[in-house]
Amino acid sequence: GHVDPALPPRDRRRAAGGRVKRLVPAALAAAILAGCGGPSPELFEVQRSGRDENANVKLVVSDGGTVTCNGGESKALDADQLLEARELARDLEAQAALAISLPAEKNSNTRYSVKTSAGTVAFSDTSRGRTPAFNRLIAFTAATAENVCKLER
Repeated sequence: GHVDPALPPRDRRRAAGGRVKRLVPAALAAAILAGCGGPSPELFEVQRSGRDENANVKLVVSDGGTVTCNGGESKALDADQLLEARELARDLEAQAALAISLPAEKNSNTRYSVKTSAGTVAFSDTSRGRTPAFNRLIAFTAATAENVCKLER
C-alpha cells in the first residue's frame, strides 16, 4: 500500500498552533479598528415637498443615531427615534425595491420621496394605497423636522 511521507519533527520550543494564536488577536483588532471612525450608513433619506415653503425639508437619517436637516449639521436622535427610524427602513425596503410611486389625490399638500439602500418610494399625503409604514414615515418626518431639527411647519 501507499504510505504518507513522514512529517518533519515539530520545533519543541514552540507550542503547536502558537503562530495562529498570535495572529487571531491581531486580526480581530484590525477588524474592530476598520469599523471605527467611518461614517455610519444611512438608513434613509426623505424629501418632503409641498406648496407651503415650510413643508419643504430633506432629512438624512443615519444608523449611528443622527439626522441632518436640509444639509445642516448632524443632530442626535434619541433611542426611541433611532429605533423607529431603523424599523421604518426595514418596513420600507420591499416597497423601495419595487420603486413604488403612488399618485397624489385631490387636495394634496405634501409629497414624500424616500431613498433607502433598496431603492426609492414616493407618495403624497392623500395617496390611495398608503401602507402603515408610509403613514408612520409621515409622522416621523413631521416629528423629526419639528422636534429635532427645530423647523417650523
